[in-house]
Amino acid sequence: MPVVEKAQLMSATEIDRTLQRLAHEIVERTPDLDQLVLVGIRRRGVPLAQRLAHNIETILHRPVPVGSVDITLYRDDLSTVAPQPVVQSSDIPTVDDRDIILIDDVLYTGRTTRAAMNGLFDLGRPRRVRLCVLIDRGHRELPIEASFTGRNVQTGSSEIIEVRLREIDNEERVMLVDRVP
Repeated sequence: MPVVEKAQLMSATEIDRTLQRLAHEIVERTPDLDQLVLVGIRRRGVPLAQRLAHNIETILHRPVPVGSVDITLYRDDLSTVAPQPVVQSSDIPTVDDRDIILIDDVLYTGRTTRAAMNGLFDLGRPRRVRLCVLIDRGHRELPIEASFTGRNVQTGSSEIIEVRLREIDNEERVMLVDRVP
């Protein structure tokens, strides 16, 4: 699907600054930091979770457990995605009675978050699950809301938010793009 870039929403510096702010919010709003676990949703949620963990470690002067979850088999559109989905491993520390914060790049319909929660609950029973996203673009189809949001961006139905991270894309920025008919 061809797309045209409309605007840069965040630069590398703005992404870093936003992640620092989110790390402080997480620390301030987490009553028992000993039970905190960050879980990145593959793909771009994983490097964001690692960066947030680093920022939180700088604040607390101690490590924060970080994991990742692959939602491929939990997607409700699996039959329309690919005939043979490629499943990557999930790497999650113990979730039982932990305060889990799911990390993702963009919150859109809520279906990715629902799939990630299904994956988490297959591994145990967390005390609490919250969501942290870099961008919330609206257009929810499920009753899901982020507890921690980097930026709210209202988008049209033909627009897409592209988060590009150096760990995956070899560049660092957030773009608003439009689908070309």
